[in-house]
Amino acid sequence: MKQIDPATILGPGGAVARRLPSYEAREQQLEMSRAVADAIEAPGHLIVEAGTGVGKSFAYLVPAIMAAVEQEKTIVISTHTIALQEQLLQKDIPFLRAVMPHEFSAVLVKGRANYISLRRMNVATSRMMSAFAKQEEIDQLGDVRLWAMRTPDGTRSDLSFRPLPAVWDAVQSESGNCLGRECPSNKACFYFAARRRVWSANLLIVNHALFMTDLAIRSENSGFSLLPKYDVAIFDEAHTLEAVAGEHLGLQVSNIGIDITLSRLYNERTQKGLVGYHKLQEAKDLVVASRRAADEFFEQVAFWFDRQGDSFNGRVRGKLDLDHGLMDLLRELGRAIAEGASKVEKPDDRIELSAASDRCLGMADQLTTWVQQMAEDHVYWVESEARQWRRIRLACAPLDVGPALRRMLFSKVPTCVLTSATLCVGTPPRFDFLKTRLGVTKAETLALGSPFDYPTQAAIHLPSNLPDPSVQPAEFERAAIPAIAHYLERTNGKAFVLFTSYKMLEAAARALTPWLAERNIALFAQSDGMPRSKMVEAFKADVNSVIFGADSFWQGVDVPGEALSNVIIVRLPFSVPSHPLLEARLEDIRRRGGNPFVEYQIPEAAIKLKQGFGRLIRTKTDRGIVVILDPRIMTKPYGRTFLGSLPDCPRIIERVDLNTPPSRPSRPIR
Repeated sequence: MKQIDPATILGPGGAVARRLPSYEAREQQLEMSRAVADAIEAPGHLIVEAGTGVGKSFAYLVPAIMAAVEQEKTIVISTHTIALQEQLLQKDIPFLRAVMPHEFSAVLVKGRANYISLRRMNVATSRMMSAFAKQEEIDQLGDVRLWAMRTPDGTRSDLSFRPLPAVWDAVQSESGNCLGRECPSNKACFYFAARRRVWSANLLIVNHALFMTDLAIRSENSGFSLLPKYDVAIFDEAHTLEAVAGEHLGLQVSNIGIDITLSRLYNERTQKGLVGYHKLQEAKDLVVASRRAADEFFEQVAFWFDRQGDSFNGRVRGKLDLDHGLMDLLRELGRAIAEGASKVEKPDDRIELSAASDRCLGMADQLTTWVQQMAEDHVYWVESEARQWRRIRLACAPLDVGPALRRMLFSKVPTCVLTSATLCVGTPPRFDFLKTRLGVTKAETLALGSPFDYPTQAAIHLPSNLPDPSVQPAEFERAAIPAIAHYLERTNGKAFVLFTSYKMLEAAARALTPWLAERNIALFAQSDGMPRSKMVEAFKADVNSVIFGADSFWQGVDVPGEALSNVIIVRLPFSVPSHPLLEARLEDIRRRGGNPFVEYQIPEAAIKLKQGFGRLIRTKTDRGIVVILDPRIMTKPYGRTFLGSLPDCPRIIERVDLNTPPSRPSRPIR
């Protein structure tokens, strides 16, 4: 077997190396690439923390491509964000195609529900007067039909508008609603064309959600999978893997979802829907009965939830005494629809009814699993949201995803590579937290840091005279507002202000709006409801502006240049153990004799703090300051862990005027 040597592509003088900012960056990239090559060759698992500027994507793409071509290995590359997928597919991979001597194919893998089914679209069009209750839905179906004749790939992302849920549900490709080779549109099918490309590709680009969904499907031993068998799995943005795994290895079922499914089968008011079209009287009666039973079932859940008190987090610690009538009716409905399907001659009609039957049976099984708490070592909870119509969601997730990932992934796939700019905690850097949470017991590790010159590019400002937020939360909030203004004035805006709660974000936005208006600094507050991508675009367009952001702004946002010269972190980002899953995980650590604050909350918060810090320096020419208003980073013993996890740059401890926001502009920091 030929030994992979990425230095032939990434070495000095190569086209990839010339794209990096410094000799140090080129050496770090080559070191990471050789470690990836060794992990593929061994085979074995590898965990790499590589800071911004190292060129992580090239460091794993080059050895992955060489292994795919020279050793005929199938490689899956999984990311958390769409932005990174777009970077890989639109920039990095096309560049490597131009400079590498290897011919290779790379395909973006999307879930089946992203594709339009031409057969289902034709069926929906033929029945649109009986299937859709609103004229808007009928009109949009016509627009979708026109789009389907010219789209290159048939995926929802290619649409110029967001389709209404009822419309897309009627036309999307579904595994249980597919005629396969018998389909009259089989040769033109977008999904199967994509499937053929996936099965023959060298590199498969997926997101963590699809990867985990595929893993869950494989664990059922059904013989079905979303992805072909692969030899190497590379996870970029691996710091998000535990959260995504927890979400996709559990289950979720809601009153809204059940009502939508039943309404599409038969709407009593409009007398439209699938079973109405086929005149299945027993099924129609069962839909009506199921809807009433669903209302009663979720009313029981809501009544139980409300009795727990205002501070209740929704966690279900034992089986609830709930009526099983809904589950029985859904199974009866599934049986009645299946019986109706058996009497239908047209394959198009029969498969639609069979898929609907399977959906009803699936909902019954999900509800039974949740009510009976049949999934062992899972945490169960209820989420209640009061809007125009109260939404109740039943959910469960594994208490610890580590054993599941070890069994389903790390023990079966020869090589797994996990990388991110934020995987380590403390000084010297340690990977213990990540390995424990993901169930990785044996792996090579590599911490590369970043090639940026942090001592000259950045400084950390630590105001020393703010109250302790854990002891005096109200006093801290009052003091933080003038402190935010103090540091915003230093850079004349050009800042992200990162909060850990929407409540404090809203309070700061209200208090500082007049002050910002006086200085003509535009404010984009996440509490205003603007989508994150639009906020970032507006922020980049107005160089003297500021973003007040919460959780989603701590990571995955890239604003290089002067536009972002200041990152203000209001509080250390400790997860509040109010979410049932986190609460249960902390209890589990305590039950095993551990210290949940030390073992979980500190390292998790340190990694998130690194993510927040990482928003500032994105290129070798960026300059700016990071401000941490929370004084616990200096006064508590664990503060050393936080500071030790951040890049080596000047720490400036100072007192700030907390009486009022400054009234006179001062010279901005450059």
